[in-house]
Amino acid sequence: MTLRAAAAVIVTALLVATSGCGGSGKQTARVLYAGSLVNLMEKQVGPAFASATGFGYQGYSAASQQIANSIESKVRAGDVFIAASTAVNDTLTGPANGGWESWYATFGSAPLVLGYSPSSKYAAQLRDGRWYDALRQPGIRIGVTDPLLDPKGELTIAALDAAQRDYHLPAGYSAAIQKKAADFPEQELLGRLQSGQLDVGFFYTSEAMPAHLHTVTLGKVHEAATYTVTVLEHAKDPRAATAFVRYLLTTARPTLTAGGIEMQAPSVSGDAAAVPASLRSLLTR
Repeated sequence: MTLRAAAAVIVTALLVATSGCGGSGKQTARVLYAGSLVNLMEKQVGPAFASATGFGYQGYSAASQQIANSIESKVRAGDVFIAASTAVNDTLTGPANGGWESWYATFGSAPLVLGYSPSSKYAAQLRDGRWYDALRQPGIRIGVTDPLLDPKGELTIAALDAAQRDYHLPAGYSAAIQKKAADFPEQELLGRLQSGQLDVGFFYTSEAMPAHLHTVTLGKVHEAATYTVTVLEHAKDPRAATAFVRYLLTTARPTLTAGGIEMQAPSVSGDAAAVPASLRSLLTR
């Protein structure tokens, strides 16, 4: 064997030995999560988890149902899934849905609010509490997300329906606002508002607070994200995945609270016996 051939064999052996470990020999938690958490996950929770535990972290964000669809169709693989609605988890549970989840834990919520550009000519009207009237103004640029892909899009429709009812607005109010609003991917909506392309958009406090958005509450209307987490079946790195979930539900709690999530005692849904042993003490039924 020539020296060059021997070197090639050694390199190949090293690549095989490190494959599946990110080339570093350590396990990595691949976390698929709701796009409303991108700032919290990528700037705070993910890096802090990696630093504290020695495991790797790799995050991917999109609308919750969009991620679920990509998991079920095997387009996107991951170890941990954080959704913004329990209904999304249901689409991955059971043999008919591929059996990707057997349990999930609900750990917090984040109210729906209106984020607005302070330079918008509608800013003063939004701040005076009559946000529902401001949305009717001609020319106002409203950003929402697709209700078929993102729970926030569904909650936005529910909020507009509730405003029509609770503020005694004309019939057709909700439909008219939905018609004039523009749909954007969840991970793009924040940037659109910050760049001045929109006057106003619907956000969760979990994305508005880390981004320091100007916001107004919805008054009589109360809608909120419900955050859940699970270790996906067939996780590539189950130890890293379980360590991440434990970190999220314990050490990361103050970070999540400061980032706009109203934390609650984690409660498990589904098959409690399938919960990893190291997590069971953290969860209630």
